[in-house]
Amino acid sequence: DFSKAMSQAGTSQFQEVIRQELEYSMKVELDKILATASSHELEHTKKDLEGFKKLFHRFLQEKGPSVDWGKIQRPPEDSIQPYEKIKARGLPDNIASVLNKLVVVKLNGGLGTSMGCKGPKSLIGVRNENTFLDLTVQQIEHLNKSYNTDVPLVLMNSFNTDDDTKKILQKYSHSRVKIYTFNQSRYPRINKETLLPIAKDVSYSGENTECWYPPGHGDIYASFYNSGLLDNLIGEGKEYIFVSNIDNLGATVDLYILNHLMNPPNGKRCEFVMEVTNKTRADVKGGTLTQYENKLRLVEIAQVPKAHVDEFKSVSKFKIFNTNNLWIALSAIKRLQEKNAIDMEIIVNPKTLDGGLNVIQLETAVGAAIKSFENSLGINVPRSRFLPVKTTSDLLLVMSNLYSLNAGSLTMSEKREFPTVPLVKLGSSFTKVQDYLRRFESIPDMLELDHLTVSGDVTFGKNVSLKGTVIIIANHGDRIDIPAGALLENKIVSGNLRILDH
Repeated sequence: DFSKAMSQAGTSQFQEVIRQELEYSMKVELDKILATASSHELEHTKKDLEGFKKLFHRFLQEKGPSVDWGKIQRPPEDSIQPYEKIKARGLPDNIASVLNKLVVVKLNGGLGTSMGCKGPKSLIGVRNENTFLDLTVQQIEHLNKSYNTDVPLVLMNSFNTDDDTKKILQKYSHSRVKIYTFNQSRYPRINKETLLPIAKDVSYSGENTECWYPPGHGDIYASFYNSGLLDNLIGEGKEYIFVSNIDNLGATVDLYILNHLMNPPNGKRCEFVMEVTNKTRADVKGGTLTQYENKLRLVEIAQVPKAHVDEFKSVSKFKIFNTNNLWIALSAIKRLQEKNAIDMEIIVNPKTLDGGLNVIQLETAVGAAIKSFENSLGINVPRSRFLPVKTTSDLLLVMSNLYSLNAGSLTMSEKREFPTVPLVKLGSSFTKVQDYLRRFESIPDMLELDHLTVSGDVTFGKNVSLKGTVIIIANHGDRIDIPAGALLENKIVSGNLRILDH
């Protein structure tokens, strides 16, 4: 046993030496990069690289999945409240004064590349020519006009989306919403083999675009604080932010949740509220809330030991998942940020660049910080508050008559008999937005649709109706044109169907 202990000590000593060498090499490389910064880039580049260094240090310390599966427990009953209970409290007469304490923050760092679009995802048209950003501004403007309030919109951009977003913002200069932006950090991608940055200087245009990445939305706390905007908003008397992904069209300001935060029934305010919703089979990979070491904790699939992944995905054991709609106290962000006390697990995201180089990016998730805040709470909200548009299949749903649009908010049509959305799977011919739009002369009537699968070279004429389960498969080399005015109910269409103009 003595020799075993000695060899273990030797191994850990050896690993420690390697760690120190890696950290030293990283520091040398980062200093070289910093030396290429111009005087006006120096300050923020320094802050970015400092933040990256801390993350890299933690990455070298941590090994394997970051949760001990044996310690995971179901959250206590009262730590996840049903939305109905919160809504049942009603609203106070002075709801406007409560609203004036709120700031809406949208995570706007993502590009539309997964849907074949260049530029920020928030500028993709989703409904009647309106983009994600248009709908967000309309929602907040409607709120400010209805209650005579001043709820501002804050966009967290990344270096990928900042320029394009700022150009577009000019069109809202006369709207009744103050709009602020700040940028999340810019971190260097790491060569998977050498664990050194692939960037050689600070530039991120041309061939250097692939050298840098925005480090996930967990970066919001540091970037918001560093931008000075957090202090300004606290100075204006703002108390809570409502944070959500800009592509989640269900994430509108909820007055009942806001009232619960500002006027808690037990007099003790929550610093952090996470909206969760019930899992369906489509959400098995979503992060879930658990009780861990007497704190609410978000556990993501990447943190789960391989042997327990199926258990994690089970709908019966973990019934809810995180919608990433979060309500957070500004004063708490400031306090924790100044103490360097926000603890978020590191997500290691492997990528292969165009030239074939394998890199990793170190990221964090905004919801993972829940365990650092006091008196955190989960609220189990209706599924309608989670309406993300990640693919053109999602886009088809939100463009259809399943939803009606009112003041920037989408609500499910009352004509739909059941409140769940149909399952839609569009094949690879529809992946890019421009291809998808070309294949629909108009969006079909989907009020009575349960399931739609489309594969291959398929186009839809005007005024098509889809009901029940519809499966349309054009084999390789075939083409199917669904004629104008067609009604497909519980149909499988395959083979070749051409409509020719005579």
